[in-house]
Amino acid sequence: MTGTVAERSKSQRAYLSLKERIASHELAPGYRLVLASIAQELDMSAVPVREAIRRLEAEGLVTFERNIGARVSMIDDSDYRHSMESLAVLEGAATALAARNLTDRDLRRARELNGLLVESLDAFDPHLFTAVNQQFHAALFAACPNPRLLALVEAEWVRLGHLRHSTFSFVPGRARESVGEHEALLDLVEGGAPLADIERAARGHRSATLAAYLDHEHPER
Repeated sequence: MTGTVAERSKSQRAYLSLKERIASHELAPGYRLVLASIAQELDMSAVPVREAIRRLEAEGLVTFERNIGARVSMIDDSDYRHSMESLAVLEGAATALAARNLTDRDLRRARELNGLLVESLDAFDPHLFTAVNQQFHAALFAACPNPRLLALVEAEWVRLGHLRHSTFSFVPGRARESVGEHEALLDLVEGGAPLADIERAARGHRSATLAAYLDHEHPER
């Protein structure tokens, strides 16, 4: 392995490690990322760690402050709103593009996952609900034939997980509405509805969750 390829491999390892720790909130918002310490933890030089942090900065997960250095990005309601608005558009498009590629097995899996969500409503755990909810949506758009669009959706999901581990912690009542909208979306896909209708439903579903959160946190708006 050449030196350049080795550095890229280390940079990817550092990037994935930091990204996972940020997503899991092990590295909380505001946490200072010290190159030397991270490099020592990962048993590599500071060069690949610096490259990994630059990638995380481009994704909005890390910010640089003058005379301080790199920190895990702070949480801001406007960032959350922007992320949810972006995800509504991206996920809506990916779901529509994937619709004609879904197999009967894919659709059965999606219905099974939504069934789990329905069963979880009585003993509601917002973090578990969020995890299964993401699996449900991934089952519907994973067959999207546009890899760039899928990469954008996945990047936005990571950013959203950093901003709000679970929106349903704030608006638990939204969960019951959500599973009903899932059923309607599945009916559209299984019924061969026009792709524009599927995209509109998927986008509206995500937008409704954002609206519920904003109504709860900012009732005066």
